[in-house]
Amino acid sequence: MFSSAVPYKNQHYSELKKACIKDKKLFEDSEFPAINSSLFFRRSPPGRVEWKRPGEISKSPHLFVEGISAHDLNQGSVGNCWFVAACSCLALKENLWKKVMGQYTPEDYAGIFHFQFWLFGEWVDVVVDDRLPTVNGELIYCHSKDNNEFWSALLEKAYAKLAGCYESLEGGSTGDAVVDFTGAVAEAIDLEAEAFHSDQKKQDELFTDLLKVYDRGGLISCSIKAKAHEIELKMGNGLVKGHAYSVTAVKNVRLGHGLLAYFKNETIPMIRMRNPWGKTEWNGAWSDTSEEWSKVGDTERGNLGITVADDGEFWMVFSDWCKYFTDVDVCRLINTSVISIHKRWHEVVHFGSWTKNADPLLNRCGGCYNHKLTFLQNPQYLFDVTKEVDQVLLSLQQKDMKINRKYGQGENQTVGFSIIKVETNRKYRLHDIVTQQFVATSTYINARTVFMRVNLQQGRYIVMPTSFKPLTLTDYMLRLFTDVDSGCRELMDDKPKVRCWSSFVGYPQVVSHIYVHAAQGLENQDKTGGNYPYVIIYCEGKSVESPVKKDTLEPEFAFSAVFYRKHPRKPITVQIWNSNAVKDQFMGQVMLTGSVKDTTEAQVLRLRKQGSQMAEEMPGYISLKIVTVTQLTAI
Repeated sequence: MFSSAVPYKNQHYSELKKACIKDKKLFEDSEFPAINSSLFFRRSPPGRVEWKRPGEISKSPHLFVEGISAHDLNQGSVGNCWFVAACSCLALKENLWKKVMGQYTPEDYAGIFHFQFWLFGEWVDVVVDDRLPTVNGELIYCHSKDNNEFWSALLEKAYAKLAGCYESLEGGSTGDAVVDFTGAVAEAIDLEAEAFHSDQKKQDELFTDLLKVYDRGGLISCSIKAKAHEIELKMGNGLVKGHAYSVTAVKNVRLGHGLLAYFKNETIPMIRMRNPWGKTEWNGAWSDTSEEWSKVGDTERGNLGITVADDGEFWMVFSDWCKYFTDVDVCRLINTSVISIHKRWHEVVHFGSWTKNADPLLNRCGGCYNHKLTFLQNPQYLFDVTKEVDQVLLSLQQKDMKINRKYGQGENQTVGFSIIKVETNRKYRLHDIVTQQFVATSTYINARTVFMRVNLQQGRYIVMPTSFKPLTLTDYMLRLFTDVDSGCRELMDDKPKVRCWSSFVGYPQVVSHIYVHAAQGLENQDKTGGNYPYVIIYCEGKSVESPVKKDTLEPEFAFSAVFYRKHPRKPITVQIWNSNAVKDQFMGQVMLTGSVKDTTEAQVLRLRKQGSQMAEEMPGYISLKIVTVTQLTAI
């Protein structure tokens, strides 16, 4: 994996290391030198800083001491508890941290190390030397409890290099760091706003979801909102405001003692966390020394690893966790492997930019739907849901801006996205909302990543990533996950292209949008009970078919199609059929002139027969709407 990663700043680890060994010197990183600008841009650390190598700090330095553990880490003087919490999460998953950290042997030590991060869709290999900032001979930033273990300090240095300096790591998102470590998809959950503490059903669903995420290798962190003067303020219950905690276990804990516990099978949902300080724990129910643990048998307590020590790790019952914590970052490792016992997802990744152009058809920075005149002047990505209902995961990520903090910038843009259900046969960009339906809109927030899980009905959709305000110019990455291949692609063309043969075969003169809402009073086709109606729309030799509606004579189709018509005088036919295993049965039709002069209001029309009997009526009515315009970029 390291060989396939892109060398950061074109620094190739193997070449640099060979050169150091050949020249018998220790590596000094010219791209992140041991000077003040690598430490800070505004506020210097307290004390006189000296850069020292591990051998100058400890008599017996090691990268790892007895492996890697969430208990290794303690926070330093910089306000980066979020990063330390992410490292604690990483330390729990051996398969993940081995991807981030290379393989080293003491025999070929040359003062050079490298770490791999997933940045904006690609793995990047970051080289650092092992000169670390100290005050009075002690590390001042992230460090291990064992003073001769240095993996966390070196990992932090590589991450600080990406950010420009150590000070740029002050204030960040644990979820963002975990994504950088793993390539996971981050979901931010606001426990307070969604009132999980007072809704037992939502609590149960969230616990089930977090249990699944944790069991499948995902990483979870949490925090408590704080005002500016409350940052890292310890509350009476032992929890700290404005402080990131790593979740180190999610479990249904078995209550009872001996065999009775197994026969009764009584459990309580619980969650375990770790404070990056390595001390200061929750002191309420189910804390280390609380009497509640007497309800749990010795075997179960042993399995849970309960220790009566102020080591920063503690358990809480899930309901208390929902009550006291306000924000959660859930990082899901999305399984796209062909060979797996777990659910497999299909992933599509698109990279794009919000760009400005004076031509409305070329402008791609229209802002959110609050700006209706320009909203559709944004990038548009079309995808299909082919199952009756499918869960879709979407992640919109902008580039990390921490490296710009030293220049007085570095703030994320406020971004989000909308999902619109469009015509089943749409192939060109959407220019107006006629009957197309907004089915979901994400939160708009100035976070690096915006995530959404949504269940969508069968049909065709457009997802439109946007900035909150128009004319906000930046890059983004859109990731879309579906159960089956969605065919997701960016819509680039506004209308059918003019070809060299268009003068011979014709070019569209008008565009028509047809929306079939529902049908009523259809004639029963199956005397034994079942009726399964569907719609077919015919236009100039092309047809579009709706999904079948099950067992009804009053179907609601909510189905639409768009046609670019070369022969506007030819009518459009809308037919209703009954799906049958032996032979489908005709239930009626209507003929539409599709003229630009026709009404654009909703219509209720009587169904008629087909062929030579089309003047005769049939049981039932169809409600629909048709809009026809001569400007091909008007719909």
